[in-house]
Amino acid sequence: MHFTKMHGLGNDYLYVYGEVPANVADLSIRLSDRHFGAGSDGMIYISDSDVADFKMRIFNADGSEAKMCGNGIRCVGKYVYDKGLTRKTSLSIETLSGIRQLELHVQDGVVDAATVDMGKAIVGEALELQVDDDTYMVTPVSVGNPHAVLLVRYAEAAPVAILGPRLEHHDAFPGGVNVEFVERIGERELRMRVWERGSGITMACGTGACASAAAMVSKGLCPAETPLTVHLDGGDLSIVVAKDGAVTMTGPAVTVYEGEVAL
Repeated sequence: MHFTKMHGLGNDYLYVYGEVPANVADLSIRLSDRHFGAGSDGMIYISDSDVADFKMRIFNADGSEAKMCGNGIRCVGKYVYDKGLTRKTSLSIETLSGIRQLELHVQDGVVDAATVDMGKAIVGEALELQVDDDTYMVTPVSVGNPHAVLLVRYAEAAPVAILGPRLEHHDAFPGGVNVEFVERIGERELRMRVWERGSGITMACGTGACASAAAMVSKGLCPAETPLTVHLDGGDLSIVVAKDGAVTMTGPAVTVYEGEVAL
């Protein structure tokens, strides 16, 4: 099987063009292992679509399937353009969260970034959650997949590895949830760290950055209709949250290497 390892701000996946195999869960677990496999946050399969230009399906490092990946979808755009599967720079991508629109940024004949129409973020009422003897206020946000956003004083000191898995599997989120720890640096600037559902700590999460920005805008802590810079462990994303909740995201897409593996 031929694959391409790509990343968006260090959020890395193994990309394969073709139909999803029956053993995809086991395959994603095996190849995502950073010691005994290729090493990644999961696998993304790209195929033809009946309703869009292309279709993507996302499988986490634990074999579970995700509905949407903001960093991953930018790399899908780079994959299909750089490999000559399309010459279009405006693309529609079918996901389990619906069809998403991409605008590709091309430099010297290759894609180096993309802007994604992420759809509307749905921000829920804040929840007070009990974890052992402590209480945490989280804001649930849906960006096609579920997020729990925590406003913290210092993101660098946030207990991501400890609290992240506890909230991911909290009774308040029966299907699990992505957990974002967000520090407001300024009116247009956020620092975010993430525990991704099914993958654990990752260097970046595009949907998480969108969810965090939407939560801050809903609380009046950041302005709508204005580019917000979200600093993640792997780099920066630019997020704009419209007054109606529609979110656009701009960030890089990078190819790491091409590989082959015996199945």
